Amino acid sequence: MDAAPTTQDRPAVLIAGAGPAGLVLACELARRGIAYRLIDRDERYFAGARGKGLQPRTQEVFDDLGLAERIREQGGPYPAMRAYRGEEVVWEGRMDEIREPTPGVPYPNAWMLPQWRTGALLRERLAELGGAPVELGTELLSFTQDEDGVSAVVRRQGRDERIRAGYLVGADGGHSAVRRALGIGFAGQTREEQRMLIADVRAEGVDREFWHVWPEGTDDRDSSGGSDSEGGGGSAFPLGLCPLAGTDTFQLTQPLPAGAPVPEATPGSLQRMLDAAAGPGRIRLTEVLWHSLFRANIRMAEHFRAGRVFLVGDAAHVHSPAGGQGLNTSVQDAYNLGWKLAAVVAGAPAGLLDTYEEERLPVAAAVLGISTKLHDKGVAGAADAHRRDDPALHQLGLGYRASSLSREERAEPGAVRAGDRAPDAPGKGERGETVRLFDLFRGPHATLLAFGPRAAGVAASLAGHDGLRTVAVQAAGETAPGGVIPFTDAEGHARRDYGLADTPDADVLLLVRPDGYLALALDATPQAAARIRTCLPPITARA
Repeated sequence: MDAAPTTQDRPAVLIAGAGPAGLVLACELARRGIAYRLIDRDERYFAGARGKGLQPRTQEVFDDLGLAERIREQGGPYPAMRAYRGEEVVWEGRMDEIREPTPGVPYPNAWMLPQWRTGALLRERLAELGGAPVELGTELLSFTQDEDGVSAVVRRQGRDERIRAGYLVGADGGHSAVRRALGIGFAGQTREEQRMLIADVRAEGVDREFWHVWPEGTDDRDSSGGSDSEGGGGSAFPLGLCPLAGTDTFQLTQPLPAGAPVPEATPGSLQRMLDAAAGPGRIRLTEVLWHSLFRANIRMAEHFRAGRVFLVGDAAHVHSPAGGQGLNTSVQDAYNLGWKLAAVVAGAPAGLLDTYEEERLPVAAAVLGISTKLHDKGVAGAADAHRRDDPALHQLGLGYRASSLSREERAEPGAVRAGDRAPDAPGKGERGETVRLFDLFRGPHATLLAFGPRAAGVAASLAGHDGLRTVAVQAAGETAPGGVIPFTDAEGHARRDYGLADTPDADVLLLVRPDGYLALALDATPQAAARIRTCLPPITARA
């Protein structure tokens, strides 16, 4: 059950930046009853569709936050692409195959939701959780830190205010004032010659069934949708019109030649671009709602933490839009840090916060490498540059096996190990109702999964521990001990997706962290309960 946020003069956490990362962090703190302030220097909320793709793992995060249904209702699947030469259709295809949901992966496909709507849904959820609202037009001017907290100066409507907080989180974007004040290096490169004009527009004369593209400089398209030339006459970043799911608008993208002046993002200017590619008057732009100039900025902070100050999202790493990883990695940062900050504020060992950089920096580096590779393919005009079928893009396989929080202690480890994402599975509850493991994981707590009767007995000895939910994953006809939630795995999906199908008699205990990763995996030995108790304080501390 979510806790009601407490109020206090000194917030536990000051969050600078109210984009998706800052909002997810605020939701994580609010539902754990942790006081915070969330400031943003802008006077208005972000209005663009920019980061429009939610990867499968991010959808699972939003499921945990209670937003799954709203995301499905207000977004939609990615459309197929249709490439033209003038008015002639020369190719149709998809960036990735459409996958059917499985018991372990309920959201197997990327889902389109304009970034402005993602922000609106997160703010809506934050209010439902009783969280403090975003303080717009409030700029972080400076801060200092000591062993007890952070002292910050913010400015709002010309007035300066001093805030004393336990921690500061910089979620303030690629030009992060927090990162710069810390003096943390932002290694990488800005490719000034690789620019793209992006605009959200309304248009007439174009259907919404396809993502329409006009590849510049490409004479022929092969069956994969790429250029047939080795040297790269084509581009994966052509002039394009992508229908934005859940709206009546399109996202227009137009690459700009190196050294060319930046055109005005007016209806007339953009209309001329479309006329040149699609044919005069074929498509009519009626309104430009938002626009931005993208430069290939590929960088990562050398550290994600300095004392009591943390970096999340674009403040820690900036990506090419290729692969749709920027917003998703930002959400994962905040989701990782949120429960840890809340736990430490509630009394967990402060060393838990060391695991934020330990876990997230290697993941961010790997994801940055993937998106940069896709970007370079596009610039080179590679034949498969439009493809987005690398499973790593879904972020389901990214985990923390090497983390100091991950303890794999079974005599014979399964396919799913400590540090891995905990899969979903359908089963039956105590009254025969359909229930998912994700339903049992949802909320600010850890979960102990007990496979087998001996493991269920161990779980019973831990039932009632604050911040821990104990679940007996059992076969049909078995009965869970008192205090343990029964989950009847009648079809064996849970055992199969957790890599235990080949050992049906194995008694195994899996401790799932609040963010849905396995912290501990061990056999149900006489010492198991004591071992689990030693691992609980960092992940079950609550305000």
